[in-house]
Amino acid sequence: MLKDPKIVPGPSWKDHSLGLHALPTKLGKEQVEELTPSSTTLRFSRKTLALAFAIAAVSDAIGSVANLAPPIAWLIDLGTALLLFMVLGRQWLLLPGLALEAIPGLGVLPFWLLVIASIALLGTPRPKLEQR
Repeated sequence: MLKDPKIVPGPSWKDHSLGLHALPTKLGKEQVEELTPSSTTLRFSRKTLALAFAIAAVSDAIGSVANLAPPIAWLIDLGTALLLFMVLGRQWLLLPGLALEAIPGLGVLPFWLLVIASIALLGTPRPKLEQR
């Protein structure tokens, strides 16, 4: 029986034989930062998000009525995407919203509000570029 609770038996990844692996008991801040993915999250100000939510709400309200004439709804969605790109910058998360709004019949659902809510809550993942 093992006396030290920090060491547990487990298979070795090198020679596929049984070995002992130590489990970390406490992770420091540096170790946690090493385990997190190498990306940062871009956050927006409250004014920017409020403007983006207003644009999305107006677009979804108009789009639910204009859904009866798909070409008009597509123009509204394209204009909404351009306005949101101007307000939020180049956000790749806006493109799935544009694709979903372009499907006839799905325009009655508030996809623009859902996209902006996901950007507000989750942010936008950006890769951390390493300088050499």
